[in-house]
Amino acid sequence: MLNETQQQRDERFMREALKEAELAAREDEVPIGAVVVSNGKIIARSHNLTERLCDVTAHAEMQAITAAADYLGGKYLTGCTIYVTVEPCPMCAGALGWSQIARIVYGASDKKRGYSTLLSGNKTPLHPKTEVVVGVLEEECRQLMQSFFRAKR
Repeated sequence: MLNETQQQRDERFMREALKEAELAAREDEVPIGAVVVSNGKIIARSHNLTERLCDVTAHAEMQAITAAADYLGGKYLTGCTIYVTVEPCPMCAGALGWSQIARIVYGASDKKRGYSTLLSGNKTPLHPKTEVVVGVLEEECRQLMQSFFRAKR
């Protein structure tokens, strides 16, 4: 969209990730959604599928990375941005690092299982050139997670 700021773009694509998270919640999956964007276009979208696939690695980010790599025909996502509703876990951060993704934009931090909880010094599983943007539509992302787990109790 013309004259759209980076913040407006980030919010627009995070809303798409939130739609994926809402699909996950309806399927009784932990409501995390992700979209991968290349050149202003969504090339992959997914949400958690760990319950459906009986696979602890079937996180939204992992599914989106695989779909984006398939779309692009290669394993590196150097020109891409992933929008994910919750901070990636260490496994997903490692996969994003190996993919050499350009940007990671996430909504809500995860103080218990997010990759940043494991950081010590300057060590990170991400590629050194990866830009990380935190807190985009944070409240909406957090509310979705909280309401999902509140309903489970």
